[in-house]
Amino acid sequence: MVFRSRVPTGRHYSEIPPDEAGSANLVTSRILWLRGLEPGVNSGGDVDTYRRYVYIHGTQREDRIGQALSAGCVLMRNSDIIELYDEVREGDLVWISA
Repeated sequence: MVFRSRVPTGRHYSEIPPDEAGSANLVTSRILWLRGLEPGVNSGGDVDTYRRYVYIHGTQREDRIGQALSAGCVLMRNSDIIELYDEVREGDLVWISA
């Protein structure tokens, strides 16, 4: 499923024509919307993770996992984000490190 503005479009990413998708990294399968906890680092002002719409989400570009493809989101294989989504609850803490 492809999402636009956090709303499911009803279309599978294989149904998106190449000219519409372009080289875009589509938001697919599930969205975990992140909220930072560190003021000035990922919370508040221009660095606010939540207001910048930073997610953990699936991608149609699974062949590019591990490469810089996103403007801040954490990309996962669709099967992996579906499994993770089923395990976490709203308010659970997520630690992301490089």
